[in-house]
Amino acid sequence: MNDTHKKRVDGDGGGGAAGTEANGTAGGGDRGKLADVLLMREVASGNEAAFARLVDQHNAAVLNTCYRILGNREDAEDAALDVFVQVHRNAGSFRGESRLSTWLYRISVNLSLNLLRKQRRDRYLGFLSLSEPVGKLAGHAVEAPESHRPDRELEVRERSRILDEALATLPDKQRAAIVLHKCERLSQQEIADVLEVTSAAVESLIHRARQNLQKRLLRALGES
Repeated sequence: MNDTHKKRVDGDGGGGAAGTEANGTAGGGDRGKLADVLLMREVASGNEAAFARLVDQHNAAVLNTCYRILGNREDAEDAALDVFVQVHRNAGSFRGESRLSTWLYRISVNLSLNLLRKQRRDRYLGFLSLSEPVGKLAGHAVEAPESHRPDRELEVRERSRILDEALATLPDKQRAAIVLHKCERLSQQEIADVLEVTSAAVESLIHRARQNLQKRLLRALGES
């Protein structure tokens, strides 16, 4: 992947390893799945224009998912780049058994959770060695849009910070499920396909995540 594509991944968008995707249909019908397969065949054949088109179509969702799990913009950009590097390398393994978006969400979640675990491990190892922790331990909220009302901007930033801190306290699977549900608006079945669990398990994860977030947010607001 050349520098042009790196800039494209790093610069666009808002807020495990690639492999064979699980059985299941995330929606969109056979025509959408066929388009996904044809696009990935072009990417696998070395068509850089096709890869650039893939990045343009999916970078915002990938970056936002990584950010909401990691809570840090710089880490999210690095993770999003890694996602597309893996997609580029493993394009030939995509067979269209699930939607391309499901495959990308799965890679995004797995890479972000792996990075999160590494940061935790580095933090504890750094503490035990009495040295500075390796990796970025504190999340930074995405900057709010410019406003003519500084008080409003501060309010938005503070709310974003509190939410990011609350998300950071959730167990990994709960965090992934609630991010995909609330931020990416995926259906329960789509989340099940991404996380490779049952729909019932997703329902339970979202329910527990909501309960935990509510408790954390109420404490942060001094209402508990």
